[in-house]
Amino acid sequence: MIIINSIKELQQATQNLKSSIGFVPTMGALHEGHLSLIRKAKIENDKLIVSIFVNPTQFLEGEDFNKYPRKDEADKKICQLAGVDILFMPSIDIMYERDELKITAPAVRGFILEGNSRAGHFDGVLQIVMKLLNLVSYNKPSILRAYFGKKDAQQLSLITQMVKNYFLNIEIVPCNIVRDSDGLALSSRNIYLSKEERTKALSLSRSLKRASKLVMQNELDSDTIINEMRKVLSGVKIEYIAIINREFQQINSIKIGDTIILIACYVGETRLIDNIWI
Repeated sequence: MIIINSIKELQQATQNLKSSIGFVPTMGALHEGHLSLIRKAKIENDKLIVSIFVNPTQFLEGEDFNKYPRKDEADKKICQLAGVDILFMPSIDIMYERDELKITAPAVRGFILEGNSRAGHFDGVLQIVMKLLNLVSYNKPSILRAYFGKKDAQQLSLITQMVKNYFLNIEIVPCNIVRDSDGLALSSRNIYLSKEERTKALSLSRSLKRASKLVMQNELDSDTIINEMRKVLSGVKIEYIAIINREFQQINSIKIGDTIILIACYVGETRLIDNIWI
């Protein structure tokens, strides 16, 4: 594995990589969820690139950019053991200029749910992902696949739309949510949870299990399912529960194969998201 910090080095390192490249962009503090993406990309491609960059433009004022977990040395070791070929770890001044062009999230899909409470968040996400995709595809590999988790469902949808709208020759690969043994969806922010808060946080996955069970019992009404989920989530602060189709349009009734149930909650001061795809 080679560790690269500059754009020029990355371009040189990928100069002769004309076969398939798997790319996993991360913000570090790697956990088993990240590793599931890395392993899948490793299996499906000839070469594997992972980036670690805590992107400032996707954090809003008052959010946790400064305290976001950073575990560079541990992450390097994890990537090495996972068989990563290139680990790209740029600095902020390399990735951003003082005054530059920006990508703006779509007016509807980018400003609902996560975009409603975090206005501007997806602008920053799309901006950095576009930069990273352009960098790893600079030498035009025959195939470039980029891997993203389904836990950030709205982010995945918007990145897929960006690739389509800008005619990028890149395959976006959605990857399933990875959960701890107790059902909690893995997240770098789980480290913020106290023992008591972690116990409360399990209500997120339990509420989704409840929704899934109702659907299996042929209960398809969105309001009924949301009301039942609220009962399970009684111990946490609910920001939203949403039942949408794959186009992120609110729906009144579950349609198997075209539905996502999403939740965002605060457990103490920690904001957590989770979902299931039905």
